[in-house]
Amino acid sequence: MERSAKALLVYERLLGAYGEPEIKEQRDPLDELILTILSQNTSDLNSGRAFQQLVERFPTWEQALAAGPDAIAAAITVGGLANVKAPRIHAILQKLAREQGELSLALLAPMPVDQAREYLLALPGVGPKTAACVLLFSLHKPAMPVDTHVHRVAQRLGLVKQHDSAEESHALLEALLPHHLYYSFHLNVIRHGRQVCAARRPKCEVCPLADICDDFAERNRRPTP
Repeated sequence: MERSAKALLVYERLLGAYGEPEIKEQRDPLDELILTILSQNTSDLNSGRAFQQLVERFPTWEQALAAGPDAIAAAITVGGLANVKAPRIHAILQKLAREQGELSLALLAPMPVDQAREYLLALPGVGPKTAACVLLFSLHKPAMPVDTHVHRVAQRLGLVKQHDSAEESHALLEALLPHHLYYSFHLNVIRHGRQVCAARRPKCEVCPLADICDDFAERNRRPTP
């Protein structure tokens, strides 16, 4: 099956299985950026707690900037990797203050999506997934975040190739679907990756995509030992 047609079929089947995803809270883009950094390599629950503790400790980003990376790290310990994430957050705040004179990403709103993405990717520690989350969830611009779940499911289905990295898969998946489907596709594929297409023990017997899954077909072609 041609990959664009398969991607559309995946969207339709997951929509039938899980319904239309609930629209997430639209945060300020700088808030969304920092929350996304906190979400790296941790659960949504712990990253949410870390963000809440951070904004309670520092009600403004100006206060967080003035306090420095060690104080930021102390506030986000619950989220894990605080000594990695805190310097990134502080460096972003420093860069915005130095270049704009204010701690804001409001300038992204009127930008074309490619220009906004380029701006975000130039910030310290911001990769394609983090940039895409800010674009999609905060700015409602067409971008496809590719986390570990989306990458795994896309590879198994054959929407991207096995050697395509998660970073490369952002553009590859974006090219397969109309812009207005990115939001639902992204969230439903994540849900599917968590509930059915798990990393170690995928539940192929109940998967609504098994008949169009390259990985499932390949494993069923292998001779039984």
